[in-house]
Amino acid sequence: MNRRRSTTLVWVADHAVFVALALMFLAPFAFILLTSVMSPEQAGTSFSWPTSFHWDNYAEVFERLPMLKYTGNSLLYAILATAFMLLSSIPAAYAMARIQFRGSGLLLVAVIGMMLLPPQVTSVPLYVMWSKVGLTGSLWPLILPNLLGDAFSIFLLRQFFLTIPREYSEAARLDGCGELRTLLRVIVPMAKPGIAATAIFMFFASWNDYYGPLLYTSENESAWPVSYALAQFRGAHSVDWNLTMAATVIAMIPVLIIFFLAQRIFVQGVTLTGVKG
Repeated sequence: MNRRRSTTLVWVADHAVFVALALMFLAPFAFILLTSVMSPEQAGTSFSWPTSFHWDNYAEVFERLPMLKYTGNSLLYAILATAFMLLSSIPAAYAMARIQFRGSGLLLVAVIGMMLLPPQVTSVPLYVMWSKVGLTGSLWPLILPNLLGDAFSIFLLRQFFLTIPREYSEAARLDGCGELRTLLRVIVPMAKPGIAATAIFMFFASWNDYYGPLLYTSENESAWPVSYALAQFRGAHSVDWNLTMAATVIAMIPVLIIFFLAQRIFVQGVTLTGVKG
């Protein structure tokens, strides 16, 4: 037992920095979880550990808010935006990585420039455009633009495609494959980690998006995603911090499940994405 204790202390000493960083990272989640099961009187006070556990706070959240509907709106937004992004960004990234054409360098600069452009700059003209076609008050103004590609996703996929040796695509062309068939039969299967990482980035960004739903769905409660609904709930029940934290935990559960299920391929895709120009 003494040897085991000594080994544990040595491990903690060797990884002290990482243990401290992990505790700092987990502290907010612990605070949210503990506050979510506190009584209304204790929540928001200096007492960090619940004097009694109120698991019925989660049931009360569902009674006060249609959380299932809001979660469904978020899933619709995130899944369709991710699918449309992959449908448009993969061919664009492949063309920029594999096909040599005049102006390809300028096109890459344009993609990087779009990554640096704040979304607030184009909010007014885009809102006017979507209002003229009658799609304001819904999530479609946030979903449909992904059919035209996403700058960050195109750039990330391009960098991953560049790490795949050109010999594979050249061998496919020698066998009579065109560009589309080469992309679907050769590049996409080899780029699954990078595609998965890009899809997860897009899914999380759509799930956590607040500014877009605030702009387009604020007047239509039936179209609210969980991110915007949670902010409205906090404003309507600012004193009930226990219920606010319980709603936050409910909103976090789907993305945590997705991340842990896809953690290995996500990390693999991020680490394999090179910086080759």
